[in-house]
Amino acid sequence: MKWIFILKMCLIVNSLVAQDKNFHIYLCLGQSNMEGHARPQAEDSVGVSERFKALAAVDCDNRGRKKGEWYTALPPLARCNTGLTPADYFGRTMLEHLPKDVIVGIINVAVGGCKIELFDKNNFKLYVDGSPDWLKNIVKAYDGNPYQRLVDMARIARKSGVIKGILLHQGESNTGDTLWTKKVKDVYDNLLRDLDLKPNSVPLLAGHLVSEDQNGACASMNQIISTLPQVIPNAHVISSVGCEGIKDRLHFSAAGYRKLGRRYAATMLALMGKKITVD
Repeated sequence: MKWIFILKMCLIVNSLVAQDKNFHIYLCLGQSNMEGHARPQAEDSVGVSERFKALAAVDCDNRGRKKGEWYTALPPLARCNTGLTPADYFGRTMLEHLPKDVIVGIINVAVGGCKIELFDKNNFKLYVDGSPDWLKNIVKAYDGNPYQRLVDMARIARKSGVIKGILLHQGESNTGDTLWTKKVKDVYDNLLRDLDLKPNSVPLLAGHLVSEDQNGACASMNQIISTLPQVIPNAHVISSVGCEGIKDRLHFSAAGYRKLGRRYAATMLALMGKKITVD
C-alpha cells in the first residue's frame, strides 16, 4: 500500500509542476446565450491575441479543431457552428488589463434551450430522456453528458494552467423557478468537488438575461438570478441593462454580447484588485 501512496504523490507533484500559474482557465456553461446566438462579425476575429485560447470541447472538422486541444480563441468558442458569446469579449478584455505574460483559456460547454437540470450530474439523464429531439441531438455532441464533458476538458486544461473562475449564462428555460439558485449551487459544488478544488474557492460569475429595458421575454428571472450570492458566497451577478437584445426578446445582438462580455471581465478583474470602467 505504501508504494501506491508514493505513486499518487508523484502524480500530484508532476501535475502541479506542469501547471503554469500565468495560464488562467475559465469554465463557461449555460444555454443559448453562452453557446452564442449572434453571428460573429468581421471585427470579432480581428486582433484576437494568441494569448487568448480556447480548448475545443468537440471535434470541428470545419474549423480544423480537435477535442481536448488548445487553439487561438476565434469565434465560435462553443461548437462548430455556434455564434458569438460573452466569453469572447470576456477573454479579450481580461488580456487588455492583465500582465503580458498571462494567458487566458476558455472552455465553453453550452446547450441552447436547456434547463440547468442538464448539468445535474446525478439526474441529467432523466432530463435528457424527456427532452425534445433537437435538444437530444445537441447533447449527442457531448456524448450525451455535457457536464462530464466540461469536467473532462477542465482536467485536461489543468495540466496547463489554473482554474480561475466559472462563467454561467443560463436561466431562460428555468424562468420563475425559485429553486434555480439551489440547482446552480449543486452544479457549482459538484464541479469543484470533481476537480479537486476547495469549496467556494472559485468565483462564479452569472449574467442576467435580456433585461426589461430591452423588453426581455424572461427578464423577470433576473430577480432570481440576483439572489445567487445569497446561496453561493463566491457568486457575482453581471447586469445586462443596456446590452442590446434582438427581436426574439431572448437573445443578445453581437453588440449586446460584446458589452456583456466586457462586464463579466470587469467583475473578474475587480476580484483581482483591478478596477476598470466599462459601459
